[in-house]
Amino acid sequence: MPSRSVSRVLIIAAPPTAGTVIAIRALRERPPACTISAKRSGLGEGVLTHTITLIPGDGTGPEIVEATRRAIEATGVKIEWDVHDVGMPAMAKHGTPFPKEALESVRRNHVALKGPLTTELGTGFRSVNVALRKEFDLYANLRPAKTYPGVPAPRGDVDLVVVRENIEDLYAGIEFDVDSPEEREVQETIERLSKIKIREHSALAIKAISVEGSRRIVKFAFDYAKANGRRKVTAVHKANIMKFADGLFLRVAREVANDYPGIEFEDRIVDNMCMQLVVKPDLYDVLVLPNLYGDIVSDLVAGLVGGLGVAPGANIGENGVAMFEAIHGSAPKYAGLNKVNPMALMLAGVLMLRHIGEREAGDSLERAIASVVAEGKEVTYDLKADRDDPSAVGTKEFADAVIRRMRN
Repeated sequence: MPSRSVSRVLIIAAPPTAGTVIAIRALRERPPACTISAKRSGLGEGVLTHTITLIPGDGTGPEIVEATRRAIEATGVKIEWDVHDVGMPAMAKHGTPFPKEALESVRRNHVALKGPLTTELGTGFRSVNVALRKEFDLYANLRPAKTYPGVPAPRGDVDLVVVRENIEDLYAGIEFDVDSPEEREVQETIERLSKIKIREHSALAIKAISVEGSRRIVKFAFDYAKANGRRKVTAVHKANIMKFADGLFLRVAREVANDYPGIEFEDRIVDNMCMQLVVKPDLYDVLVLPNLYGDIVSDLVAGLVGGLGVAPGANIGENGVAMFEAIHGSAPKYAGLNKVNPMALMLAGVLMLRHIGEREAGDSLERAIASVVAEGKEVTYDLKADRDDPSAVGTKEFADAVIRRMRN
């Protein structure tokens, strides 16, 4: 991909601790604690083989996972795929969306590549993605957002990495339903302690921000900036209104910033931050946010570079587990049609390769993807100027084109 001037922003949202180091590995050269075995090639040379859990997903998941698997293997990196179903496919086969064997595979291998998963309303089991984050304490959600020539996007050259806190904040799920006995009891307690009257027939949600969670993610942001040559960290909050919860987050961020004198620090109120990102993202480098703000802002920056169809993600945990995925859904209506764009999961594969210490292979794969997309000939319908363009290729053919670029 030709060199170009880009504006770089990293948005980070999450709670805190020893997982900082693990999270940083997501985009660094040194390998994580994934399962690696030494094997011998036909030439007698030692070859490192990585064992990685592969979760095909459902809907169009198996198709884009297969395309991504082929592209990753074409880089020359030796990988043994430990394939397991979770979610709806596992429910159909094993009667549970979370088979023990699948969870143990992720725990054993430390690294997983996951296709899109569907959680159907009314099926009786919770969001599979949320459950996996909680199972492995995947506290940091990395969301790169980068403009690639050939992808229709409202912004020009943008290079952002969104890291969202995955565990705390309003998403912790501490809620009380309207007019329930529990809600009534909580409401009375809050009114007594705060001296503020809550309107009758209200549902309640508790926003919890901890010192430890804030310190962990802010330290991660600074460590990431230091390791990757970033110049500035911006803490994003609403402390002007939520003086205790967001005020704590901001206070901890300022404390952590004192330990990194070589990196500039500033803070922004979240609504202003959203406007700034649309108008002048080049002013920012690394952004660190609590969970809810990170969720919103990460989709905002994905929109700046062309949408969720080109948005990869990674979830990093305290315990060394890292799970890589596309951000978009499973699109079941397109299942089996060889139609959808695998670019987002391929870019997640780029992140995964870098995470396991195969940076050169990751860079090669990204260059090949960028080259195919920039040329615009062998791309899926969504990357064509006219979505009905008969020259659009399928999922498999897009992967074929990327593989040829790496081999030429």
